[in-house]
Parts: sequence; C-alpha cells; structure tokens
Amino acid sequence: MFGLLNHLLRPTSCYALCAVARSGAHLLSAGLRATRMAGRPLQYFHEQLSLKYAARYGLDPTYHFGQYVRGIVKATATRNNVFGFRIEAYDLDRVLAQLRGSGAFGSSTASESQLLESAFPHLRCILLTRQDKLRQAISKARAMQTDRWVVREDEPRDRAPVFNPDLITHCLQSATISEQIWNDFFRRNWIQPLTITYEDLCTDYPKTVTRVLDYLRIRPPRSFVLPPPTTVRQADAMTEEWLARYSRLEAEKATR
Repeated sequence: MFGLLNHLLRPTSCYALCAVARSGAHLLSAGLRATRMAGRPLQYFHEQLSLKYAARYGLDPTYHFGQYVRGIVKATATRNNVFGFRIEAYDLDRVLAQLRGSGAFGSSTASESQLLESAFPHLRCILLTRQDKLRQAISKARAMQTDRWVVREDEPRDRAPVFNPDLITHCLQSATISEQIWNDFFRRNWIQPLTITYEDLCTDYPKTVTRVLDYLRIRPPRSFVLPPPTTVRQADAMTEEWLARYSRLEAEKATR
C-alpha cells in the first residue's frame, strides 16, 4: 500500500546522461548513484551491456523490448521514483528504433519526443562533453588499446598503450560526430539539455553533482555529504608526452 501511495504521490521522473566518450560520464554517474536519490544511471540500453542487466532483473531486451524498458525503470529507480540512464550517441538511433518497433510506446508514426515521453516520463537530458578535445581523444585512444575505461587506484595497469597518431585523429573525429548527433537530436526535438563538461567535474566534483541534482529538482537532506570519487584521472606524464608529439606532428603537416 505504501509503495502504491508513494508512486501516486511521486510519479516517475526520468533523465538521460547523454554522453560523449571520455567526458566524465562514469564519474558523474557514480556521483549520482552515491546520492541514492537520483536513480542508478548506467548503460541499460547499450547493445551488449543490456544483456547483463536483463539477466540481473529477469528481463528480455531482444524479444520484449517494451517490457525490458518498463522493467528496468521499475527495478532501478530510487525510492523517490527517479530513474536515470546513460547513453552514448552511437546507441541513440538503435534505441529509438527499438522503442518504435516495440509498439509499446506509441504508433509507428509517433514522433521521437512522443516515444521518449511515453517510455521515460518527464525526461530531462544532461549533455556530457569536454572542452579539451585533444586530451579527450588521447584518453580514448589509450582506453581503446588497454581496454581500461575506468581507472582505479588499486588496480594494476598491465597493458601499455602505444602512441598512434592515426588512432588519436580517429578519436578526435569520433567525438565531433558524437556531439553533432546529440546536437541534432536536441534541436529536432526542442530539447534544452543541461550541459556538463569534464572540466566542471574535475574542478569541483561536489558542486557539479549538486548542479545536476538542482536541475533534476532533487533536494538532498542538509546532512548529506557526497563521498569522494572511487576513480582516478587517467591523465599522466604519458598523456603530456602524447599531447606534445601529436601537436608537433600536426604543426609539421601544416607547414608542408
């Protein structure tokens, strides 16, 4: 009875962390989860990771996508009925197609905004980006080579990445395309996202998490203190070396 009453008094409110690779999505997601008031924003709609979450909650994203969406929202929302999820730009078109194809969130002619509102009530969007695009590309190039996308202090670093200027260029281009995908999506659906930069998170992590909570209209108790992040920045002397080498190569190209 209490659960039903709580649901009626607090209808589900949803948000999406609209990410570009190496822009702090994991860091922000962990901070929001740590509040225990802002859902558990993970990659529930990633093509491979969704299978893990489906198994965890007894759902089927392949044949019953509508049930999967509703089941994930119900299973991972926090007690105040807030649900969050993280999504990369390259997953967007597929997820929209799955929402439409499921037939659970509107007719075949429903607009994207209608599909999203039906699947994720009161959806708000948070765009995660990074001002320093070259450092972002270097970070992604290193992660692709080592397959380490989250760095923790207590974990060994066994696979050493190799400087590859072509891979860095590819990562630069990928970030540009990803941001364009998000900007096109927001524009055609009349969405004004909250923009958070990686630099915001690194400069003042607690303040940035609080800014997101304010945007989501979540008021933590006065006694709440955000725990420190469990991950560390990947940037180190190797990052600086690669930055200098790549910049030098690009300068040489420009003078040819």
